[in-house]
Amino acid sequence: MEAALKILGLALVAYAALVAGCTMIQRSLMYFPDSNLPEPGGAGAPGFQAMTIRTADGLNLVSWYRPAAKGFATIVYFQGNGGNISHRMFKTRALFEAGYGLLLVGYRGYGGNPGSPSEDGLYHDGRGAMDYLQGQGLPTERLVLLGESLGSGVAVRMATEYQVKALMLEAPYTSTVDVGQAAYFFLPVKMLMYDRFPSIDIIGDIQAPLLVVHGEQDNIIPTRFGRRLFKAAQQPKEGHFLPGAGHNDLFEHGLVDIELDFLKRLPK
Repeated sequence: MEAALKILGLALVAYAALVAGCTMIQRSLMYFPDSNLPEPGGAGAPGFQAMTIRTADGLNLVSWYRPAAKGFATIVYFQGNGGNISHRMFKTRALFEAGYGLLLVGYRGYGGNPGSPSEDGLYHDGRGAMDYLQGQGLPTERLVLLGESLGSGVAVRMATEYQVKALMLEAPYTSTVDVGQAAYFFLPVKMLMYDRFPSIDIIGDIQAPLLVVHGEQDNIIPTRFGRRLFKAAQQPKEGHFLPGAGHNDLFEHGLVDIELDFLKRLPK
């Protein structure tokens, strides 16, 4: 009995150490920035200019911007948790070649930008991007927000703070807490997670047309979270849950065609 209690005690100490360690490094498990951002011309981004966004908490962040052709909306792109904005060229090329404007939002801590990513920080970055475009004479009613994976939480939040033309979400979630708890089922994630991005709590406040695209084989953000978010949203909305697609290959399963079709059908 004494030996069993000793083993149990050691196991509890080891588990507590694991929980404490994961709590301390949790943001390094959530954000995977690439600091090496080339110039737009070197990344195959014709017509883009590197410009600086000033955030309310005092950071100057480099983003890439290409204005829209006459009569087209501008898309504000919030990337996922890995890499940097230059890695989104292949996904967005058909959008800007069709005439849509595109602002690729450079997050803090990504692409050589100052600061470190966090939930509140990325919201500051999103607001800075929206305010920059307003300063360029673009009313928010002409803006379409596009959120990829982690960036879907930023896009959802911005769509509750600004009146926008539409919202497009790729592989979205109910909250990052739900995703983290599913991945680390053996840890008390719901108690310890800092950056929660609770999209499920605010999606119902959005009035803009919504598009959700999610892969049924997604093993990073399970489709059940995207479906729950979609169900909680108001009309008008449309969802495409692609049977053969995973998390990182939506492009290969017709993502951009779906987005272009959605954009063409928006009210002028």
